[in-house]
Amino acid sequence: MSAATLRPPEAAGIGRGLTFALLAHGLLILALSSGLNWRSDSSPSFEAELWSSVPTVAAPREEVPVEPEPEAPKPDLKAQQRAEEEAAEQREAEIAIAKAKKRKEEKAREDAAKLEREKAAKDKQAKEKAAKDKATKDEQDRKKLKDEKAAKDAKEAKEAKDADARREAQRQEFLKRIQGMAGGTPGSTGTAAQSAAPSAGWNGKVKAKIKPLIIYAEESAANPSAEVQVALAPDGRILGSKITKASGDADWDRAVLRAIEKAETLPRDTDGRVPPVILLTFKPRE
Repeated sequence: MSAATLRPPEAAGIGRGLTFALLAHGLLILALSSGLNWRSDSSPSFEAELWSSVPTVAAPREEVPVEPEPEAPKPDLKAQQRAEEEAAEQREAEIAIAKAKKRKEEKAREDAAKLEREKAAKDKQAKEKAAKDKATKDEQDRKKLKDEKAAKDAKEAKEAKDADARREAQRQEFLKRIQGMAGGTPGSTGTAAQSAAPSAGWNGKVKAKIKPLIIYAEESAANPSAEVQVALAPDGRILGSKITKASGDADWDRAVLRAIEKAETLPRDTDGRVPPVILLTFKPRE
């Protein structure tokens, strides 16, 4: 039973007095009622003897003894202090772990940013180096092309000079030969400067040797015709050549002269002779 259901002694005494007072008044009312009935009733009367007017106090109700509440255990101050210290240490450890984690994350971010900066710097250096190398290579290529062009021009100039010298020598020899032929062919009884004209098939043999040596890449609907005069030595060596009638295509004319120069010699005629001067006509398509 809890302490809240128990009545204090003062409350119990007041309750019992009130009970006794109600009981006495009840008995008094009953006695008065009986007296009235006695006066009006014809039945034999009887006497009631009132022994006492003081109400009898009833015996106190047996009360269940209150069980004392168990005393709360005294707190262990040392254990409480130790627990508080452990909790403080735990909090400090958690704070230290959080700080270390934060420092680690910050360092990771700094390292990542540093790597990104280094990568950007390396990429920039690589691009600058590539651009510089390309510029250097382009400059070297331009210089190489310039040197090659200069060398080619020099070679062509030398070849042209040598060709001019050869043509001049051939021209001089040709002039000497023409001048020598002005008095007639030695040992001949005829009146012509040349004993006989080339045979009908000889021109075809000459063109058959020269034509494959012509290098001409131009492709057009036109078919230019170049007339060339060629001076020959008695043994068939080509002494010189010149365009007597231009074709209108300078590239074709030059290609024909180069081919004649490459031929160097021409075949002898059927009688074993070679005319001193011949006129040949060349077309790209013939």
